[in-house]
This record gives sequence, structure tokens and C-alpha cells, in this order.
Amino acid sequence: MIVYQSTKEGFLEDVLNNEIDTKINQAFYDHLGRHTSPNEVLSWTNSMMHMGNVLRDDEIASNAGISIEFQIPLTSQRIDFIITGLNEHQKEQVIIIELKQWSSAQLTDKDAMVRTRFQHGETETVHPSYQAWSYAALIESYNQTVRDEQINLIPCAYLHNYNPDNVITNPFYSYHTSKAPVFLKSDAVKLREFIKKFVKYGDNKDILYRIENGRLRPSKQLADSIASMIRGNREFIMIDEQKAVYETALSLTAKARSDKKMVLIVEGGPGTGKSVVAVNLLAELTQRGQVTRYVSKNAAPREVYKVKLTGTLKKRMIDNLFGSSWDYCDVPENTFDTLIVDEAHRLNMKSGLYQNRGENQVKELIRAAKFTIFFIDNDQQIHIKDVGESNLIARWAEKEGARVQRLKLKSQFRCNGSDGYLAWLENTLQLKETANIKLTSEEFDFRIVDSPTELRDLISHKNEVNNKSRLVAGYCWDWVSKKNPGTCDITFPQYDFGMRWNLTKDGSTWIIAEDSINEIGCIHTCQGLELDYVGVIIGPDIRFENGRVVTDVTKRSSMDRSIFGIKTMLRE
Repeated sequence: MIVYQSTKEGFLEDVLNNEIDTKINQAFYDHLGRHTSPNEVLSWTNSMMHMGNVLRDDEIASNAGISIEFQIPLTSQRIDFIITGLNEHQKEQVIIIELKQWSSAQLTDKDAMVRTRFQHGETETVHPSYQAWSYAALIESYNQTVRDEQINLIPCAYLHNYNPDNVITNPFYSYHTSKAPVFLKSDAVKLREFIKKFVKYGDNKDILYRIENGRLRPSKQLADSIASMIRGNREFIMIDEQKAVYETALSLTAKARSDKKMVLIVEGGPGTGKSVVAVNLLAELTQRGQVTRYVSKNAAPREVYKVKLTGTLKKRMIDNLFGSSWDYCDVPENTFDTLIVDEAHRLNMKSGLYQNRGENQVKELIRAAKFTIFFIDNDQQIHIKDVGESNLIARWAEKEGARVQRLKLKSQFRCNGSDGYLAWLENTLQLKETANIKLTSEEFDFRIVDSPTELRDLISHKNEVNNKSRLVAGYCWDWVSKKNPGTCDITFPQYDFGMRWNLTKDGSTWIIAEDSINEIGCIHTCQGLELDYVGVIIGPDIRFENGRVVTDVTKRSSMDRSIFGIKTMLRE
């Protein structure tokens, strides 16, 4: 998606007439159905005037393409400013410019991270050169048109309010500034010459049109990449908050000691890359020789990762990389350098099959390591005994004498990068009011079908591409096939539909088993894992009644252990 698009000539005319911010804002509303913040509008007003000054040169083709706020495919991130055209050899060029209004920054000891002031105070953020480079790298990774047609992507950053100092251009960041040069307040002419070096002829907006409408390569899935990552290869480009979390975690684990514990709480919604950062940290810290383990309550991610690692590492080493949240009741204090706790909202109070071991899983995880990082979504608890919650973790950390830091992941990497999809879903299910009343078909492939048979056929068809589509359902149907394997569990006689649960045959790895397309998985056992397409059968525990979305726990199967004890709880 491109919010604003024109030629250089049209852009300069909009700048001259003081219409550029109004046109971008209107285009933003036309594309996204909402206006942006006054601060972002003000940033357009300021930054576009500076870009107008830079581009006001006859040697830059008047029909060169100008695009503002281009959404990177498969993410929710947008590129500030793009110039497209051809160089003197008629080769296609795309200049990606990250614009900043910063006037100062401070050095940090973290790779590609600086500290600067925003509206609500100072904070650490990625260096603009890294940001521009990572955006270009993402496009190159996922856009087949860029690769096939050898379109050259040139990233850079322009800080038009920033006076030269020894921070933003410090040699500490030279690796990143060499990949994406940074231009400061006094560098307008240098930036102009930089642009002229790559764009001599115009393209009439054609290049970015082909990129936007070009074929995308399938996005990588974490489980398929884990073996390569553990071997030290970079499989995912971490951008913005992901990079900040990753570098902060590396810094804290280096500082943590037995008498100086560290705890990092990372909050993020679905699809924000929590597990990607977690596994990247597991790989990096293992490479560094740390005693590190990936921990989760849900066995499914761990077991899937173990299967994917089989044949690349010895079984004992694989087993040592992963652990259940149950495993730390009796572990001596500071046994581990780092524990990486994924899906921390699923943590329980006590451990063991009968929930009778230990005191509190959060406390025990913090005690067991010098540094513990919790990846959490406070809205994703699904079990009556789930107690993982950010404030609870912070309280236990303080009791254990640990220093606590909190960060957030916001950028969306699932749902075709659509923040709007999740906001629309929250509004539709009446979880919270949002401005996203409608879902546009361009953002995300979402369909409601009239029968489970139609849903099964759709998912089966999608699965033929790469075996990454599955059917799931809430636990509203008894598991009768457990004793009678020939019996269907989930039935809709009126549609001549019947299928079995996949609860034992493939265990926690059902989501990657080739023939599990013929059975239905439980929503509990796919949390934290990825699919290209998922078909969801909604049971009688959720319905629309008198203008409200109603949930009814009494409609769940009596075999669903996630609600054992809820009747007693409701009476109390």
C-alpha cells in the first residue's frame, strides 16, 4: 500500500502550494479509513519541505517517482519517502529515505541503538541507518519482482534538524552507516548529489507500481528456520522494536550476575514477533556459550522446534535447549545464565500433573537464572489456571531482588502485516471499541462460510500448496474417538460432516504432520505457532444474542481441562 504517490514535478507543486501534508493526510484516510495523529501530520509538513528543497534540481528527472508512506509487504511498517527512476545505465533504482526530525541523540553500548527524545521522553531506538537498511532488506527478501528484475534498492537516512556531532555518525555505528549513509542538517546538497548519482531518468511511478503489485515470496516460518538459526545463520531481519528488544536482552544478560539478577518483560500482541526474537536470542546466546534454555508452558512450540532440529544436533543437546515451565521447582538458584520464557501468559501457579509442586512458576523461573526474559501477551490467557501477567512478574522479580525492565513489540508481521485486521477483530467480537468497523479485502484474506464442509474444502485446497493450512476448533465437542477410533468427534449431521480430533496421533506436533489436514486440531495446541491459512470452527460457546457477542463456558466439553474448577470459581 502506498499512501501518497506522484512524480517529482507533482510532489514539488504540492510542497510549493503548502498542500502536501493535507494531501498525505487525506490519502491516509482514504487508504486506512482513519486519520493519523497531529504529530505525524506536523512531521509531514516539516520533512516534506526539506525534501522539496533537496529535490529542486533539474538534473533529477521531473518524472521520477515519489512515494510517501509505503507499507512494506507482510508487515505493518511504512517507509517515509521513496524516489524511483533509472541511472545513467538505464538500470532501475529505488532510493529509500528514512526521515527524522531529531536534533540530538546519545550513544549506547548496543549494536545499532541510539537514545533520543520523543514526545513522552527519552528512549532507546534503532539508528536511522539500520532502520532504512532493514526496510530495504525486508523488501528484497519478500518481493520476487525486486529479485527477478534486479531492481536496486538504496537505503539512506536524512536527519534534517540534526547538527553534526560525534554521536549519530560515531564509528561505533560505521557498519550500519556504510550500508545506509546518514545525511544531517547541513547535508542537503550532499543528499541531492547522492540522489542524482542513482536517479538520472524518470520512471513515471512505474517501478514502485510493479513492486507493490509484484509477486511476494512466501514468508518464512519460524519452525522451518530454527535449525539454520541455531547454526548461527541470520534467517529473520529484526526491525524497530524487535531489534531494540534483542539488543536490550543481549546487554542485560551480559550484565547479569548471581548477585545482580535481571528480568526483562516484553509485551506484544499476536504476530508481533515475540517468538522470532526469543529463538534468535536462544541461537545467539547458545553460540556465545551461555547456559540458555527456551521455556514454554505449551508443549507444541517446543516439540515442533525439536522435530525441526532432529538430525542437525545430538538429541541431548536439543533436549537441553528446551524446557517446560514445570521443570524449575527444584532447580538450584542461578543454574542458568538465561531463561527465555515464551508465551509467559500461559504460566501456572504450581507445577506437576496434579498442580501440587512448587510455589509459583514465575518465582521459580526468576530464581533459576541470572537473567530471565518473559515474552507475554496479557490478552491471551486461555486456561483457568493461567496466571502469567506482566505486573505479577514484576512483583516477583522485585521480591527476588532483580532489576526489572519492560519493553513492547507493536509491529505486525502476521495477517499480511495488517494491524487493521486485529483491531477489526477486537471491535467485531466486542473485546474493545476500535475505529476499524470494516475489514477491507485488500488487507487480509478473511472469509465466513455457511458450512463446515465448505470450510474443509477451502482449507484442503489451500493446503495443497505447501502443507501449511489446518482446521482448528474450540473444545466444545467430546473426544469420543479416544475410546472409539472409528467415531467422529465433531459432527454436523445437517451438512453430512464429521471429523476426528487430532489429540494423540501426532501429539504436540500435529500442526506439521502431513496427514493432520484430515483431522481437527484444538485451538489450545496451536498457540504460538504459524500457518498460512487456518479454518476455525466456532462452537456453541460463542454466539450473537440481543446485539451482543456472548460467551458461554457451559457449552464447552466436560473433557476440556482448561475449565476444570470453573463452576466452583463462579459460585465463589
